[in-house]
Amino acid sequence: MAKDPVMVTIARTRSRWGTLFSVVAIAEAFTWAGLLVGMLLKHVTGTTDLGVTVFGPLHGAMFIVYLPVALVCAWRLRWPVWVVLVALAAAVPPLTTLLFEIWASRRGLLRAR
Repeated sequence: MAKDPVMVTIARTRSRWGTLFSVVAIAEAFTWAGLLVGMLLKHVTGTTDLGVTVFGPLHGAMFIVYLPVALVCAWRLRWPVWVVLVALAAAVPPLTTLLFEIWASRRGLLRAR
């Protein structure tokens, strides 16, 4: 199976801090999605509150981890102030950290300077 040349290039050019940011941003978005499904099951269908019980604390922890990781990456990767503010704001709406990670990756903001 041939490797995708775009993914190989991204993997080679991304810094360790950029990789850490990507992992945390994707995990934060994943836990947001789990919490949203859990809230749907609890409040709309009324079937179970297990999703909220599991993903509530997980999402809270990932939110707390995302903020300092974003700040350290902003400092280490020398992001402009407006990018830092967008990265921090992306933690609030559901799944926006994933969108920010994709955007930052495509713009080269996750590479070492």
